Amino acid sequence: MTAQERQEFLAGVHVGVVAVNRPERAPLAVPVWYDYEPGGDLLIWIDRGSVKERLFREAGRFSICAQVETPPYKYVTAEGPIVALDQAPTEEQALGIASRYLPGDEAVRWVKDNLGASSLLVRMRPEKWLSTDYGKA
Repeated sequence: MTAQERQEFLAGVHVGVVAVNRPERAPLAVPVWYDYEPGGDLLIWIDRGSVKERLFREAGRFSICAQVETPPYKYVTAEGPIVALDQAPTEEQALGIASRYLPGDEAVRWVKDNLGASSLLVRMRPEKWLSTDYGKA
């Protein structure tokens, strides 16, 4: 994929799989909801005190993979440093993430029920990319 194609693909609606280093074990790889606009930072909403928070702080970086699970298969991975991990998402940011995965009213309810003191926004700046579009083969 071209740089533009991979950024547009990552901006599409996919459940991402985040991978972050975990000392003395295999990397932690978990599915996440995320938000991304081409050229910007990737946003993930997590809980304070979670294993993900601890590992993100220790590693200072992570990668994410998004894919299409039906032919023609495509995937994009992006890796980069965490540029912010210190505050809760705003209601607008939380709704931006939730509304990618839930219809309107459900996304609003999700945010109302889950955004709170334990919420934490992670911002990652994609720097290294890998991608394949088997439809181009």
